[in-house]
Amino acid sequence: MNKATRNAVFGFIAGAAAGALTGILVAPEKGTKTRKKISKKIKKTSQEVADVIGEKVDEMKDKVNEVVDEMRHKADNVEEEIKSKVNAKAKAAKEATDQK
Repeated sequence: MNKATRNAVFGFIAGAAAGALTGILVAPEKGTKTRKKISKKIKKTSQEVADVIGEKVDEMKDKVNEVVDEMRHKADNVEEEIKSKVNAKAKAAKEATDQK
């Protein structure tokens, strides 16, 4: 997760928590009701955070898989290129020795 994404996620979490807490604390209700609301908000925010983090982890996995696939493809190309060059040199060496 890059820095900008991380900051956005943490900003979202902090804003959601601050807004929910402020809204609940300024409401004129009994303490038990307020505690229940706080508990529900915390659970909801926790789930939202878990969802966002899960999405970001999935995105990172996809990007890592793309990079791995690209590196494998490049490695295969380099391997074929090396084999081709080695075979060409071996053929040239054999032809040179056969001519003598």
